[in-house]
Amino acid sequence: MHETEEDDAEGPLNVERLCAVFREQLIACLEESARGRAGLFSAPMTGERVWPEAEQLRALAVALQAMMTQLRLEAAGGRLIEQFLDLCAMHGDAHPGEARLARQFLGQLQSEEAKR
Repeated sequence: MHETEEDDAEGPLNVERLCAVFREQLIACLEESARGRAGLFSAPMTGERVWPEAEQLRALAVALQAMMTQLRLEAAGGRLIEQFLDLCAMHGDAHPGEARLARQFLGQLQSEEAKR
């Protein structure tokens, strides 16, 4: 079987597909977080329930960012991943609650989608 660029696990086309999957999963998680589920932007505190999809989303974001850096790619989802990871890095009392952050981010994504 001949391997093409599409089949290459680290090829630009595959990164674009993974970015599309990331976006879909992000929107689903943002909707759930906006309704009050905690744990999207950070790992749960001791005693809180683990949110496996959120943990997978954070891991995918980190992996995609590393992959795009390694391959020197400017994928369309790169800015979205960077924004998500920036929100994940926020700590302390100065930032809005997770549900509020999720609603703001979701609103931004919906606004951008409507402009397309």
